[in-house]
Amino acid sequence: MTQIPANGRPSTAQARSTMLDMAVRPLTVALAGQPNVGKSTIFNMLTGLNQHVGNWPGKTVEQKTGQYRHNEVLVNLVDLPGTYSLTANSDEERIAREYIIHQQPDVVVAVVNAAVLERSLYLLAELLALPATVVLALNMVDVAVQEGVQIEPHVLEAALGIPVVPMSAAKAQGVRRLAEVVDALAHGQISYQPDVPTIRADHRAILETIQDAIEAHVPHPYHPSWVALKLLEGDNEVTQMMQTHLPPERWQRVHHILRQHEDAILDIAGARYEWIQRMMRAAVVRPRAGQVTVTERLDRIATHPVWGMGVLLIVLGVVFWLTYTLGAPLQEWLDAALIHAAAEWLRTALAGATGWLSSLLVDGVLAGAGLMVTFLPILVIFFTALAILEDTGYMARAAYVMDRFMHVMGLHGKSFLPLCLGFGCNVPAVMGTRIIESRRARLLTIFLAPLVPCTARMSVIAVLAPIFFGAQALLVTWGLLALNLITLAVLGIGMHRFLLKGEQVAFIMELPLYHVPNARTIAISVWQNLVAFLRKAGTVILAMAVVIWALSSFPGPDIAHSVVGYVGQALAPLGRLMGLEWPMIVALLTSFVAKENTIPTLGIIYGTGEHGQALSQVLSGALTPASALALLAVQMLFVPCVGTVAAIRQESGSWRWTALSVGLLLFVSLLVGIVIYQGARLLGWGV
Repeated sequence: MTQIPANGRPSTAQARSTMLDMAVRPLTVALAGQPNVGKSTIFNMLTGLNQHVGNWPGKTVEQKTGQYRHNEVLVNLVDLPGTYSLTANSDEERIAREYIIHQQPDVVVAVVNAAVLERSLYLLAELLALPATVVLALNMVDVAVQEGVQIEPHVLEAALGIPVVPMSAAKAQGVRRLAEVVDALAHGQISYQPDVPTIRADHRAILETIQDAIEAHVPHPYHPSWVALKLLEGDNEVTQMMQTHLPPERWQRVHHILRQHEDAILDIAGARYEWIQRMMRAAVVRPRAGQVTVTERLDRIATHPVWGMGVLLIVLGVVFWLTYTLGAPLQEWLDAALIHAAAEWLRTALAGATGWLSSLLVDGVLAGAGLMVTFLPILVIFFTALAILEDTGYMARAAYVMDRFMHVMGLHGKSFLPLCLGFGCNVPAVMGTRIIESRRARLLTIFLAPLVPCTARMSVIAVLAPIFFGAQALLVTWGLLALNLITLAVLGIGMHRFLLKGEQVAFIMELPLYHVPNARTIAISVWQNLVAFLRKAGTVILAMAVVIWALSSFPGPDIAHSVVGYVGQALAPLGRLMGLEWPMIVALLTSFVAKENTIPTLGIIYGTGEHGQALSQVLSGALTPASALALLAVQMLFVPCVGTVAAIRQESGSWRWTALSVGLLLFVSLLVGIVIYQGARLLGWGV
């Protein structure tokens, strides 16, 4: 990395001297910005599928890294967590600033939303205080024009003293130019003289005094000027660091100065806002007074207390309608054309092989993990719908609309975001609760997240509901979905009174502007989710399918005399309370590993590969309508999968809370199943 001189910035001469070195080694570029400014779109446009998603070391915050080439130079691109500031009040803020300080990327790209530039520039002001070379990516200029905001990029560039690249990443405009500017800046081919916000005169001398006092003791790679500024701001992490590194008498002197000037943070923030206003006056023309923007017109409906809820219900209805009308027929076609055709081919090819080998491959591997491939049409539709809603900015409106309903449970609209993620997968829903500041509210949201029916549960329902209820499958599914949400609300209210004891939490959230979704971003999001699902099908589900096959094949001559048969028969009395035979109980138990295991387990137990029979043919007459409804209700409410349980333990930090979550959901699901079946018997329906 370029050595930072005493003033915290590489000179133009030093930057040019590293040009030869840069030409032969990869560059490291970091993307920084607030949430909803288009960072992910830019990242996806530059890296395509050449990216990796994991977690930052020691953190549960998502880490996205990727690569691209420009002028034969390999560029390692790091998408830093979305953050509004660098004050280290959250893991996201801490990760962003520590990465820039410790890893010293060659260039930091500050992505801002041109339509709300004033709000985005505060983060830029903090980035310029770091020893980093910054490019401003002025994204969503098309949205700014749509909102009546006019920006002069060249004027803004002259005022800031750093390169400014106007772009609309969603339309692939300006992305190539950004890559060119990053390359030129990293190789010292562009002048870099940033106008760094300064502290107001009232505390400027105090800042210099603190810097002089700590300069010899600031640990590498932190710069004394930045550390002094953070001390004056009252940054807890930097304060603790310097308290450790400064001699006791020196720290006492610095601490005394800080206590005398606790109001300095107001001067620092005030100076940044004055700097922002100066930039805005130089380069931005706002909409005239009284002008109604497109976002405002749409939000009159989307965020309305009544019409907004109607819009949300319609949106969710369309998503599930598309899932069934398009996904379910494709799922059936793949089942017949792929799974059963492959089963017949395997039986023919292995006609002379040992019987157990043919059974393992056909009844174990193919009937288990292979069947998961048929879920792909359903998952593609669902993942695409969620990605579009997120990319357009509607998901934030959904959270806003749901805020008053969340308050009934002592939560707020922000809790709706991770809960809504649960429709895709409960694991990210549980992990997403870290955006909730209150620990009690976070624990309650973690508890409720598994009650949101994920795609795995819904895919099982998508297969079984038409088998048992035919043309009424959609109506039954809506009823099951309502059952889950009602149960979520009832348990939430009860846990709120028991756990939160009436505590209410405030809801503050920025609504992003509406914009056209980016097809490439959506496609990559869907692809990554599908790859994760297929990996799951090829590992956990495959392993579980083989285990179930083995347990259902040994030791006896048939499944009734196997380990699975014995376990199921032992639980048969419990199953009969819900009108279920032991194979259904076994299928529910295996869903603890992965919800999708219900289908392959039934396929293995009932031997759907025999005589070309499809699972639908075997199950269609196996249950009465009442017992089938009980089975589907228990499936929807049953204990979360092992991955979700692990996430609950990780995010709650408590085995007791994890056990409470699993135990209560087990009790509730079985109770609901028994009530449904026994109630139907009393009413004389479907038995």
